Amino acid sequence: MPSQAQTTIEQLVKPLGITVNGAQPWDIKVHDERFYSRVLWGGSLALGESYMDGWWNADKLDEFFFRILASDVRKKVRDAWPSILAAAGARIFNPQKGRRAFTIGEAHYDLGNDLYTAMLDKRMAYTCGYWKDAADLDAAQEAKLDIVCRKLKLQAGQTVLDIGCGWGSFLQFASERYGVRGVGVTVSAEQMKLAQKRCAGLPIEIRLQDYRDIDGSFDHVVSLGMFEHVGYKNYDTFMQVVRRVLKDDGLFLLHTIGGRRSVKSFDPWIGKYIFPNSMLPSIAQIARAAEGSFVIEDLHNFGADYDKTLMAWYENFEKAWSTLQSKYDERFHRMWRYYLLACAGSFRARMNQLWQIVLSKNGVPGGYGSVR
Repeated sequence: MPSQAQTTIEQLVKPLGITVNGAQPWDIKVHDERFYSRVLWGGSLALGESYMDGWWNADKLDEFFFRILASDVRKKVRDAWPSILAAAGARIFNPQKGRRAFTIGEAHYDLGNDLYTAMLDKRMAYTCGYWKDAADLDAAQEAKLDIVCRKLKLQAGQTVLDIGCGWGSFLQFASERYGVRGVGVTVSAEQMKLAQKRCAGLPIEIRLQDYRDIDGSFDHVVSLGMFEHVGYKNYDTFMQVVRRVLKDDGLFLLHTIGGRRSVKSFDPWIGKYIFPNSMLPSIAQIARAAEGSFVIEDLHNFGADYDKTLMAWYENFEKAWSTLQSKYDERFHRMWRYYLLACAGSFRARMNQLWQIVLSKNGVPGGYGSVR
């Protein structure tokens, strides 16, 4: 006879078209009966950890999460202690301040350049591609890099600061195609080493540096996929740093994942295993931080493109697994698969967004011409 916990789980997911131990590719197959009570009491952290432990599977994990996240089923499940503790900790402490700012680099981006080289496109852009006219990942990422350059109105000889430069994909592209000079900062030692190698011979400097320590003056500033690590207590500081180093007639492009509501905490599973101390900003939080410092010239949402990007990364990761498994164990394999496919499902459900926001210090004379 099914336990009360099993019956509860089955009743929660049935209206979503999900059957426990069913035959559809998005149905979950439970291999350990402890799964049911573990997830009811442990929430999203327990769901992810039990998957890593092999207690359950789904043939199409992305479709499972799409159905879960497109519904209100999470509101029907009681708050779990891990979620409560994560929220309380984020309110009491500033987990992105000082030395802790480098935690994300060490925990995520320093995992291994072999992993990211295998998973990403040839330019190693670890942010959402722009698929409007693209047929594959390489083309989508080049289109994204190019549209950023065009939104900034880049001209040869200009200087660009890239906050959170990754492996140097944007600065390398902008220097080669638009003739700019640049400085990139990252909190990942491994990213810095490879970015310096990839940008060798170009007028680009790559620094291992917290954004709060940046000095200098730049024609334009760009930040692609880094603002998610700033934390709500530091949004104002981030904007003040950008305003300080940006020339009066320059443009700032902020490319960030965002949520549909303002939060002050992070998902406990993502925070523990993938992006420590991360949290997604809302439009309201970004606008409040920019208030008094910037004019928002343009806002472009192409969050649906992140679904395609994540699925392309997942396909690359799975194809390369045979060459990676000597360094990364099967638990990591399941963890990374869960991360990529759960995120794909969240963008497919339009729970998460991807925004490119163009800002100026004083307003563009005559108005800003939007680029799409």
